[in-house]
Amino acid sequence: MTLRSLALGVSLHLLFFSCQADSDPIVAPAAALDVLLNEHGGPDAFRLPAADDLEALPQDPRNPLSPAKVALGQLLFHETAIATNGKTEEGIGTFSCASCHFAGAGFQAGRFQGIGDGGLGFGVNGEGRRPHEAVPFADFDVQPIRSPSALNTAYQEVMLWNGQFGATGVNAGTEDRWTPGTPKETNTLGYEGLETQAIAGLTVHRMALDARHAEELGYRDLFQAAFPGIEDTKLFTPEYAGLAIAAYERTLVADQAPWQRYLRGEEEALNPDALQGAILFLGKAGCVSCHTGPALSSNTFHALGMDDLVDCEEPTIGTRVDNAENLGRGGFTGKADDNYRFKVPQLYNLKSSPFYGHGSSFRTVRDVIAYKNRAEPQNARVPAGSLSDEFQPLGLTEEEIDQLAAFVRDGLYDPNLERYAPLSLPSGQCFPNNDDRSRKDLDCY
Repeated sequence: MTLRSLALGVSLHLLFFSCQADSDPIVAPAAALDVLLNEHGGPDAFRLPAADDLEALPQDPRNPLSPAKVALGQLLFHETAIATNGKTEEGIGTFSCASCHFAGAGFQAGRFQGIGDGGLGFGVNGEGRRPHEAVPFADFDVQPIRSPSALNTAYQEVMLWNGQFGATGVNAGTEDRWTPGTPKETNTLGYEGLETQAIAGLTVHRMALDARHAEELGYRDLFQAAFPGIEDTKLFTPEYAGLAIAAYERTLVADQAPWQRYLRGEEEALNPDALQGAILFLGKAGCVSCHTGPALSSNTFHALGMDDLVDCEEPTIGTRVDNAENLGRGGFTGKADDNYRFKVPQLYNLKSSPFYGHGSSFRTVRDVIAYKNRAEPQNARVPAGSLSDEFQPLGLTEEEIDQLAAFVRDGLYDPNLERYAPLSLPSGQCFPNNDDRSRKDLDCY
């Protein structure tokens, strides 16, 4: 018996009060929360490991984690010098994976639509990035859907809103959709989602690193330490660079959030509103039915009728009503029953980038909760018959919405994600962006 479970047993005897048969027991919030936790597998079912506890982190058996591999991946993820395939001279050497997934924004983009190649500037927290005026419209590297978070992705078996990356898990049996000549062909390598996405993403997002370039930038020894015994002809390829990046991404865990501290036994880690919100999350609101496990996510897909990025109030690039991305899972599987269903996202550090939903159609965590509470779809293009059975009114009061928002917004906020960013890069270049405007914004020269 653990100390916490012993304390729970004592608290249940001390904190359930009622001598009258006709009155309801009054339960202290912490005791009520612990009861709900135990109904859903106990604290361990929701606890994130530390980033350096590599054995405890979920990993692809074909890409076992090692300190050397993680260290290399951290640098490559932020390295602007490998942005060698930009469409224009203005873009080459100015962007990185972190352009759309950096620590300060909770490993999101910090704006409604991420911009890699063709972007200019950074602002304070990514909000100042904008299209470079000298870059033709067709040359921007953008996606017609909001950039998802890279945080806690070790707990996702497939990647992207439609789950198209990953050869295992829920993607078993989708081989006919791994179209040759497209990024989805990367699934044929047989890796899990995070590895597949990282490998494909290097080419999709116009990055590359060959043996000569690795030598010039100071990466050769780092690659050889991460993948000992691999020949250079295989080593300096998108596959091995992607495996290192995926290894690093698997260590991006929000284990310093108040909720995680509470799960480790710090009773005062959650403020009173967040504590009540956690009770609602696991209880009345039923959020845990989809947002579960250490990352408060799941490998399931649901249609909640949210607007697409084409409907965004800000001007977007390359968005159309008929974008395949607007079909969600159905855009990948080709099955009508999967249309408009999007992968359940993780919930940590959401307030770091104030854009929510696959189409950036919400601006606060509370807005999303209020929307789910009403269960009235935004998007008229989503047929009523396609909506998830989970999309039902929750019956929450305004105060309960506030409390649930406090839990998601504040209780799940890790204040120290900058610990995952490198101090500098082997190239000496600035990151997450390296264009003139970004360097000025970042005070990096």
